[in-house]
Amino acid sequence: MRTFGNIIWFCFGGGITALLWLLGGLIAAITIIGLPLSRAAFEMAKMSAFPFGKEAVHVRELDGKGLTATTAATGTIGFIVNLIWLFTFGWVLFVSHVIAGIIACVFVITIPFGIQSFKLAGLALWPVGRRVVTVEMARVAREHNARIKLGKTHAVPVSN
Repeated sequence: MRTFGNIIWFCFGGGITALLWLLGGLIAAITIIGLPLSRAAFEMAKMSAFPFGKEAVHVRELDGKGLTATTAATGTIGFIVNLIWLFTFGWVLFVSHVIAGIIACVFVITIPFGIQSFKLAGLALWPVGRRVVTVEMARVAREHNARIKLGKTHAVPVSN
């Protein structure tokens, strides 16, 4: 079902929004400061082209690193780059995904496409620090992090 949804999505606008993400990423790659932004834009282009069965998760959910000096510095840089993205390409992509989501929710059969559009709209505003993974991989990463947090709060040994 995911494949069928992704094919329909791509043919009816997903390819165009993926090209918008790629354009934003290429323009950002021209500047040195925009390189982290271009990585995020390319990640979101993958999701924008074929969103069914994929989820964008924060990189800290995947690597399991807590707050260190390095992650704090990259978090600050990511925040600044996200602000630049928000005021350049982010709001345009946000509006386009919201409009597409509203149009898709007009008919009951296209509501799943509207939900994907709204998911992408949220990501359009703040993409830096996100990675596109399968839904299953995102679930496993979140369960693993939850076990670690539970082990820290209850002093229960964590098994891998």
